[in-house]
Formats: sequence, structure tokens, C-alpha cells
Amino acid sequence: MRRPFVLCAVLSLAVFSGCESLAEATTSVRDRIAAREQPRTHTYKVAQRPTYEAARLAVEQMGFRFIRGGAAQGELEAVSGLASGDTLRSSRQITLKLRLNPTLDGGTEASLLLSEVIESDSRGRAGQGTSAALRDTPLYEVFFRNVQLALDAPRKN
Repeated sequence: MRRPFVLCAVLSLAVFSGCESLAEATTSVRDRIAAREQPRTHTYKVAQRPTYEAARLAVEQMGFRFIRGGAAQGELEAVSGLASGDTLRSSRQITLKLRLNPTLDGGTEASLLLSEVIESDSRGRAGQGTSAALRDTPLYEVFFRNVQLALDAPRKN
């Protein structure tokens, strides 16, 4: 009679001690995913509306197509054209998500997140791709530079 009780106690301790390590593992995974999807930020010394207009121009210059957003919402989403992937019948596309927030000194903070969407076989599973945030790409610097150039350009009346 004593043996089953000891066995149940040992199993209970094993299960409950594993719960804490499982919680730590899921937290660790969430932290790693969040770290990968951190947007890059840049601050401009002009208000949100002109920054948004310059961002729209920069997006067009980079070959992206406007999806949604507006100056009042402080959001802009765009997508690149489709490109062929590494393998036959695969495709690749880049999504751009921009958030604009006013700063205390009257400027605008721009937060940009670029993601790559890859569809491995368009024949078998059309419209089903995987998305991953782009971290090491010069597109961030190109975008921020193009926005600044658009802001610095002389205004047409």
C-alpha cells in the first residue's frame, strides 16, 4: 500500500517541477520571437503629416505598392512586387509596416518593420506563405534616407 503512494508522490513532484521549466521555455521562445520582430526607428524633425507624405513617396520610389494607412492614423502598410524565389515555382515578397508617432518636440518617430513572405510552392498551396521579419537588410536605411530626401526636397506650390 505504501509503494503506490510513494510512486504517486514522486510522479507528482516530477510533473509539478516540469511545469516551471515549461513556463520558462515558453517565455524564452516568446522573448526570442519578440526580439526578432522589433521595428527599426528613426526620428524626423517635422510633424507627422509631412513625414507621412514623404514616407508615401519613399515607398513608391522603392517599388512598393500602398495597401492601407493614413496620416491621421499614423500608419502605412505596403507590399513589394512578387519575385521568384530560390526554387522553381516559389515566390518572395516583402511587406512594409510603418508606424508614426509624434514626439514631444514636434517631430515624428517612425517605426519600420520589414517582413519577407515566402511561398514555397504556388502550385500546391497557392496563397499560403511563411512570414519572417527582416533584420539585416539595407532596405531600412534606404527607406529612412528616402524619407529624409523627400522631406528636404523643395516644396512645389
